[in-house]
Amino acid sequence: MRVLVTGGDGQLGRALAATAPAEVTLSAPGIAQLDITDEATARRACTEFNPGVVVNAAAYTAVDLAEEETEAAWRVNRDGARHLAHITAERGARLIQISTDFVFDGNQGTPYRPDDPVAPLSVYGASKLAGELAVREHAGPGWLILRTAWLYEAGGHNFVNNMLGLMRRGIDLRIVADQSGTPTWATGLAQAIWRAIEADVTGIHHWTDAGIASWYDLAVAVQEEAQVLGLLDAPVNIVPIRTEDYPVAAPRPAYSVLDKTATWKALGIVPEHWREQLRTMLRSLADKPAETHHKQAAP
Repeated sequence: MRVLVTGGDGQLGRALAATAPAEVTLSAPGIAQLDITDEATARRACTEFNPGVVVNAAAYTAVDLAEEETEAAWRVNRDGARHLAHITAERGARLIQISTDFVFDGNQGTPYRPDDPVAPLSVYGASKLAGELAVREHAGPGWLILRTAWLYEAGGHNFVNNMLGLMRRGIDLRIVADQSGTPTWATGLAQAIWRAIEADVTGIHHWTDAGIASWYDLAVAVQEEAQVLGLLDAPVNIVPIRTEDYPVAAPRPAYSVLDKTATWKALGIVPEHWREQLRTMLRSLADKPAETHHKQAAP
């Protein structure tokens, strides 16, 4: 099976490459090699590699900056997805589109099912929803939209690594405690994607790690786990604050927990709890030379 992963130099792209099954022939170019906003480039990549499956892990994910760089966000998240939908449909390939919990407004208060009404609050969320709609309209049979949330991995720019970097510098933290979702280790998501390809799962599905957390909960967990693993010399103060006390450009959903029940059944697997996954990721940092994991954790 030949699989093309866009955004190969991103968090999920690297995780997909690291977990690819032995029977998969994988191509995972970075943005410098494959810019999905350029339809001709994307078409050429698919023609040359001839994939049976395309996983679109490329995305504009700078949530606050998207409020200013609106056109850039829409070009990647909507237009790029539409280009891939057209190309895969023409070639008879499956398209897997990675989307986000930010397509919801957070007002529901119970885990969001795949068929619940969408109402994004930000340019990022709206542009990702537009990408979903482009896939549903233009992709051929077999498309899969997989929504996830709060993604992190060992070597990326993400909340977990930013927190660890600040803690190592001894900086006290004020972290939002009234937004709830589910942290998701990119490796776990990648494994779920490979399973979805194997099981021919189609339609709209949700996947995150198990459990619920606030950003404050996650920051506290990072500190506790990092101390146990010897990644921190001393703790810092972590103070819970309200959303209104930390103004940002893009509004976030207050509650964006995703209901994964249907996906668990379709894949035949259940995700690990987010705290267990966090511990596993941090342990991988602890097992590396000090200079390496200090560099990876820099904000």
